[in-house]
Amino acid sequence: MVKLTADLIEQAAQYTNPVRDRELDLRGYKIPVIENLGASLDQFDTIDLSDNEIRKLDGFPLLKRLKSLLVNNNRVARIAEDLEECLPSLESLILTNNSIQELGDLDTLASVKTLRTLSLMRNPVTTKKHYRLYVIHKLPQIRLLDFQKVRLREREAAGRMFKGKRGQALAKEIGKRSKTFVPGGQLPEVTKKPTGPSKEDVDAIKAAIARASTLEEVERLNQMLRTGQIPGREFRRDFGEEEMETEMNGN
Repeated sequence: MVKLTADLIEQAAQYTNPVRDRELDLRGYKIPVIENLGASLDQFDTIDLSDNEIRKLDGFPLLKRLKSLLVNNNRVARIAEDLEECLPSLESLILTNNSIQELGDLDTLASVKTLRTLSLMRNPVTTKKHYRLYVIHKLPQIRLLDFQKVRLREREAAGRMFKGKRGQALAKEIGKRSKTFVPGGQLPEVTKKPTGPSKEDVDAIKAAIARASTLEEVERLNQMLRTGQIPGREFRRDFGEEEMETEMNGN
């Protein structure tokens, strides 16, 4: 494993992406702990920490500029309570292929009011009953969950499910948190399988890029291609629709 030092941060690849966002590439160093990111001098819109050994999403200094955080293929099982204080502009959090176990482990993200895109694909938590509606209920600011657009009908369904005393009781019942980690204990292992997109996936996302109407959408789709996080049939169906349903807040 490699310690995330100021020297490593200074030597890591840095570049400007298609929408002129500055990105810091820290992929694949086997980094176990997030630390020393103050050495980045808050100069980046995106930080890519994919393909490391990170177990807890914490240790951030105040990074006012950071909008997108890529943490694919790690071992993240915990999310810090004060993420919004350290990352006040965070809009996109990609946690594909990690170790988040329980729905309640996601509650800390409710305070990140700027968050719009969240991926938890290939985390154990996604197998929990009512997973998607629970996340939509707890994180109403989310617009894209697991690369699927959050629909108005889903927001309404989540509202009905968790309404009133019965709904609150249900949320409490299924919104359990993982047991506190004991130092020296063993966290759940993550099976890291190759996640390269198929030709069908690539063709679908290229078609979506061609139809995109804004630079932001083009960059988001390009980022999905770059990180290999290509959803399946739901993505192809959604981006093939001529008309999108109206989102909450008029978006």
